[in-house]
Amino acid sequence: MALRRGTFKLYPTKKVNAVLHYHRKLHKDLYNAAVSNRITSYKKFGKTVSYFEQQNCLPDFKDVWTEYKVINSQALQATLKRVDFAFQRFFKGLGAYPKFKSIRHYSGWTYPSFTGWKVHSNGDNGYLELAKIGQIQMRGKARLWGHPKALDIVHRHGEWYASIILEIDDTLLKNSRPSENGTIAIDLGCNDAIAWTNGEENGLVRAPRFLRSSEQKNKQLGKAKRRKRAPNFKKKIKASRRWKKTQNQVSKLNRKVANQRQDFVHQETTRIISGNSTVVTEKLEVKKMSAKAKKGKRKRQKTGLNKSILDVGMGMIKDALKAKLSDIDGLFVEVPTRKVKPSQTCPKCRHQEKKTLDQRTHVCNNCGYTQQRDIASAEVMLLWYSNNLQGLGTNLLDVDDSSSISPTRKTAGTMKQLGRVKRQKPQLTDGDVETPSSTK
Repeated sequence: MALRRGTFKLYPTKKVNAVLHYHRKLHKDLYNAAVSNRITSYKKFGKTVSYFEQQNCLPDFKDVWTEYKVINSQALQATLKRVDFAFQRFFKGLGAYPKFKSIRHYSGWTYPSFTGWKVHSNGDNGYLELAKIGQIQMRGKARLWGHPKALDIVHRHGEWYASIILEIDDTLLKNSRPSENGTIAIDLGCNDAIAWTNGEENGLVRAPRFLRSSEQKNKQLGKAKRRKRAPNFKKKIKASRRWKKTQNQVSKLNRKVANQRQDFVHQETTRIISGNSTVVTEKLEVKKMSAKAKKGKRKRQKTGLNKSILDVGMGMIKDALKAKLSDIDGLFVEVPTRKVKPSQTCPKCRHQEKKTLDQRTHVCNNCGYTQQRDIASAEVMLLWYSNNLQGLGTNLLDVDDSSSISPTRKTAGTMKQLGRVKRQKPQLTDGDVETPSSTK
């Protein structure tokens, strides 16, 4: 059985909407109380409070704060678990020290099991029934429907959403995405979002540039917002009504760009998976590629390049391909970029020659082969996967068996331990590739 998530938009009545906001406030207050309890206990008494201690205190807590008796007990436990996760991430060096949350930054709460709520739907619209709250109409359509296991109630941009975790049969999941046993190699770029080849045909998918197309409008709204009274919480200055109105327009424009990019990614990755069960691409460190530009003459150029990289959504494309390949038990293969050098290698004679970023056409000085640069890179990756690239064979360590639902997270230690790991040089073995991600 596999777990998948389906999200539906909720349309509560005026009365139910007020109750939802009240429950959201109670969960926010419980979160802040749990954070305060941990901080106070450690600072004053030197004692660390665990999740189980706070969970066992919930009955006594509800005797004092009687308004919490109407809330599902497992939902309260899930809120305490959020606090525990926040402190765990801090101690592992993965996040900042937990802070108190305002109602603006507390999105909702969780039902960790199938208690306290019921869903009346077969995956296409329906109703959601929440204990002590009421029945809420919901709109949306899940790609697959299964047995509901857990529920997240989320308040975002003034709207309510229900995110339902579904348990789906593996056979149904595999048959949901018709695919052929083809192999395709893709190269991700800024001008052409996807350059692909399957050995017989080639193709290019132009980058849609959603962020660039809305950049001028975003600048106009930013200029208009600067002319209005902005909030200052330290000086206790409230935002003006006109500032709030302009800020809502900025948020709406940013959401539109994000939705357009997400829709583009899902459409293109679905098209790729529909004819191929094996996808080969190069190993990209998107976070490092789009790192903040250092001081220098070309700072503006680097800033513009970072914006173009993020506008394409290279990381989103790779994550979507991995997730959809896992549904059909496919393979996601990453070519070691520093070893193979796809953009500098000729797919016909294997001759390597450095190119600058402005050279968009591959012209081999050795054999005269001419091809669009990104397509030539994809051809090199396909040859590497088929073990036809002289001197550079396929390493099974580079093959990501996407049958697993989610990648396992590497455990991290304290900040001191992380510093030691960063100072260590990567130890290479036969077949390994010296890349930043190979450090363990």
